[in-house]
Amino acid sequence: MNVLKEANFNFEGVKNVYHGKVRDVFDFGENVLMIASDRISAFDVILPRAIPCKGQVLNQIAAKYLKATQDIVPNWLLATPDPNASFGIKCETYPVEMVIRGYLAGHAWREYKSGKREVCGVSLPDGLKENQKLPNPIITPTTKAKEGHDIDISREEILLQGIVDEAEYQELEKYTYALFQRGTEIAAKEGLILVDTKYEFGKKHGVIYLIDEIHTPDSSRYFYVDSYEENLNNDLPQKQLSKEFVREWLIENGFQGKDGQKIPLMTDEKVNEISDRYIELYQKVTGENFVPANNGDICERIEKNVNAFLSN
Repeated sequence: MNVLKEANFNFEGVKNVYHGKVRDVFDFGENVLMIASDRISAFDVILPRAIPCKGQVLNQIAAKYLKATQDIVPNWLLATPDPNASFGIKCETYPVEMVIRGYLAGHAWREYKSGKREVCGVSLPDGLKENQKLPNPIITPTTKAKEGHDIDISREEILLQGIVDEAEYQELEKYTYALFQRGTEIAAKEGLILVDTKYEFGKKHGVIYLIDEIHTPDSSRYFYVDSYEENLNNDLPQKQLSKEFVREWLIENGFQGKDGQKIPLMTDEKVNEISDRYIELYQKVTGENFVPANNGDICERIEKNVNAFLSN
C-alpha cells in the first residue's frame, strides 16, 4: 500500500519541524507548510496503520472549504503546492478548539447516555435521542492538548482562567456559528447533514485567522439527508461519513485510548475500507470525482512540488 506515514524533508529555510498526530508542520518563520500524512488517529492515539489517500482527501477538502468561507473570516491558507501540502500564514494559535454541534452524536451522546445533562457548561434537556437535532447548535469547546486527550471545558472556565480574552472569545463564537451555517448549507446541496465539527483559530498582527483544516472527515461528522428521518424514527444507526465508524470499530474491539488497552489489529481489508470511506466523503462533500495522487513515490513527488513552489 502506497502511503505517506511520515514527512521527513529538509526544505531550505525551515526553522523548526513539528510532527502532529496527522500533520507534519514545517516552520519557515512567517509562514508554515503543513503536510497531511496518511496517519490516522482515534481517541487521541495514532493508530499503527496508515490509510491510503487519507492525507490527500483531508488536504483537498480543507483547501476547498477554506476558499468557500474566506468571506466570513480570514484564513491562513496561501497555496497548495501539492495534493498533500498546504502553505500559509503562521499564527499564534488559540489554546482552545471550537467544537460546534447541531445534533446529539458521538462524544456528546456518550456523555448524555451516561446520565450527564450538561456538556461543556451547556445544559441539555431530558428525553433526547441519539442523533437527534438540537434546538439550536451549541458550542462545546475543548482545551487543545499538545499530547494526549483534549479536555472538555466550558465558556465560563475559559474566561475565568483567562485562556482567551472575553472580547476575542466572542469573536471566535461568532465566527464558529457563521462557519457552521455555511458548512451546513454547502453540505445540504450535496445531500448531507453537517452534524458537528471543530474549528481552530490563530492570531497575527491583531487579526484573527481560521487555521488548520475545516469540514474534513477528521474534524467533522456528516449524515445522509435521505435516510436521516427514517433511521432516527426507527432508532437505527445513521449512515455517516466521518471518522466515527473507526472509533466504533475500536470500541467494539475493546479500545478507547485508555491505559492498558491494546490497539486491535487493523487488517488490509479494514485499511482499504477506511480509505474507501474517506474517498466517498470527498466525492460527496465536494461533488467532484477524486483523483488519487499516490500512484508513485509520494515523498519524491511532495519534495519536488514543494521545492518548485519555494523557489518561485
